[in-house]
Amino acid sequence: MSRIGRKPIEVPNGVEIKVEENNRVTVKGPKGTLSRDLHPDMQIVLNDGVLEVHRPTDGKEHRSLHGLTRTLLANMVEGVTKGFEKKLEAVSVGWRASVQGNKLVLNVGYSHPVEIEAPEGIEFKAETVAHPPYGMVPLITVSGIDKEKVGQTAATIRSIRKPEPYLGKGIQYQGEKIRRKAGKTAR
Repeated sequence: MSRIGRKPIEVPNGVEIKVEENNRVTVKGPKGTLSRDLHPDMQIVLNDGVLEVHRPTDGKEHRSLHGLTRTLLANMVEGVTKGFEKKLEAVSVGWRASVQGNKLVLNVGYSHPVEIEAPEGIEFKAETVAHPPYGMVPLITVSGIDKEKVGQTAATIRSIRKPEPYLGKGIQYQGEKIRRKAGKTAR
């Protein structure tokens, strides 16, 4: 039995869960509504404020889907109650980030500012924080109720200027450790 798959999901007050045919699950909470089509073989049972996922057989595919389905449901419930966020730092001298409407505008060493349109359900925030060798650096916060969208948007922002290993400059997740390389040495 999957250790993750057999854990029950506690449904908080104020969250409505609707399981329709072909395992279309809709979760409605204080922060919004999420819908997702889950694998039709999985059995999703809701009783007395507890959500459980059962698998029909012990085949390899069903075992792997068991934990996945339970995790996707748990992320939906957490998203509509608390939400998710990822923080990124643009580490270098003179780099700036600002939010204009629903666009994130980055000045990160290119000849032009890079604009990123926020996908539906995603919010950007930009502020400055202290980063010891570089002084004040922009801190970009990506938040929303869909964990998958938040992570993908943060990865897209990071890919604009990935951290490089020699000076450590680049857009990185807050708290991320960059493996540094030694530069060339003279003979």
